Amino acid sequence: MNVLSLFNGMNTGRQALENIGIKVNKYYSSEIKPYAIELTQHHFPDTIQVGDVTKWREWNIDWKSIDLILSGSPCQDLSAAGKRSGINGSKSSLFFTFVDILNHIKTLNPNVLFLQENVGSANKLDVGIMSRALGVYPVRINSSLVTAALRDRYYWSNIRTKETMFDLVTDIPEPKDRKIMFKDIIISGTTNRKKSVCLLEGTYYKNNCNNIFTEKWQKYLKKRPQSMVILINEDKLLRLPNKIEMCRIQGFPDNYCDILTTSKASSLLGDGWTLPIIEHIFSFIK
Repeated sequence: MNVLSLFNGMNTGRQALENIGIKVNKYYSSEIKPYAIELTQHHFPDTIQVGDVTKWREWNIDWKSIDLILSGSPCQDLSAAGKRSGINGSKSSLFFTFVDILNHIKTLNPNVLFLQENVGSANKLDVGIMSRALGVYPVRINSSLVTAALRDRYYWSNIRTKETMFDLVTDIPEPKDRKIMFKDIIISGTTNRKKSVCLLEGTYYKNNCNNIFTEKWQKYLKKRPQSMVILINEDKLLRLPNKIEMCRIQGFPDNYCDILTTSKASSLLGDGWTLPIIEHIFSFIK
């Protein structure tokens, strides 16, 4: 397959294709975050970086050869954790750039497959706008079925669809529950959470992760028990997941982010796709 991945992040789409045995011929990545590009090229040096998604008309791509287009457009304006500016917000409105690119490819290759992902907490009005723009309604899958994370997401795709009385809908069944608990993936300490809540990039950036047992750090963690992942070590002190645990939370191998700092790993994994979920969706590609 020839693949175009927009908002490529940590390259989960490519890894998922490789893991389920789908051969990739050319893989084009649109990404501007330097360490995301660094991680992608580390694992897949043959990835073709095309740059800023807003400059797509300048890209040197044989558009008609694209078999699959991937998009995890920004969720900040849609998420309940954000300011709720909606799909027309400054960041989440980049979804419409994906739609423009998809429609351009469709004029040359009507059979192109696509996958679009966004947060499960998005407003229903915004979900409706996105669905009508894509011509298909999404399936909603929580990563908790295949990992130790609560990660509710919408997935729009024409990989497999079905017609209802009124609409075309994404027909990807939920994966089988693997029953992976948070306690099963931590390296040390204990936790009373059945599943991890979320990875927040800002928490790692705003604090010195090498000095987490100071009184100031501990007070900060205790005040935010519902907004981030918290682990309790043997001394009853709190900590955040390390790189290995964060990789496990998203279904990646332990060493996947070894070349990154903890803060950079939290940024990419916190924003990224859950690897086993994408593998599951791609398993329906004929």
